[in-house]
Amino acid sequence: MIKHPVKMSVCALTLLIVSCGSRARRPLYYALDIPPAPDRSLSDPRFPGTVAVCRFETPPYLRQGRIVYRESPEEIGFYEYHRWAAEPAESVTTAMIASLRSSGQFTFVKRCDGHQQDYLLVGRIERLEEIDYDGPVRVKAQITAELVNVRTGSTEWTDDAPTTSNVENRDLDSVVRAMNRAVQGSIDQLVASLDQRFSAGR
Repeated sequence: MIKHPVKMSVCALTLLIVSCGSRARRPLYYALDIPPAPDRSLSDPRFPGTVAVCRFETPPYLRQGRIVYRESPEEIGFYEYHRWAAEPAESVTTAMIASLRSSGQFTFVKRCDGHQQDYLLVGRIERLEEIDYDGPVRVKAQITAELVNVRTGSTEWTDDAPTTSNVENRDLDSVVRAMNRAVQGSIDQLVASLDQRFSAGR
């Protein structure tokens, strides 16, 4: 867990409780800002077909809204006043759709909306957390995904993409930036793996 030094001005005890204390308890909100992949959507699709990306699932502890850290492999901790402005599942789903569109792999990529497509892509964020043990502070993202053929119901592809990224400075802004890099790294791995799977089968 990254410790944040508290800087206090000299003020009366009553003002400290009413003013300084209230500021200390105000949550700070962060957003995953995953950079888009290079756009290749103008080229002809390599795998004709349409794919709908379903909202990624997460374990319950990642749905609490607070940024997660681990001080040991077994212990999960939460920052009380550092929280996500949007659920990571929503951010990752949006980023996966953008990356698949940019890859030019499929004829059309959209979010699941109940209308039938050729394929469904479903996924899960297994881990998204700050790691504070066995070395320097870093973050780990781990995302799994699979592609289902809607017509046959069979799984055409599945993969698991763990990624780590070092935290440059000991503050939460640096932690979130490292999470952005790690999440994008996992998404890039999955998109590249999907590309290899279909290229090998052609």
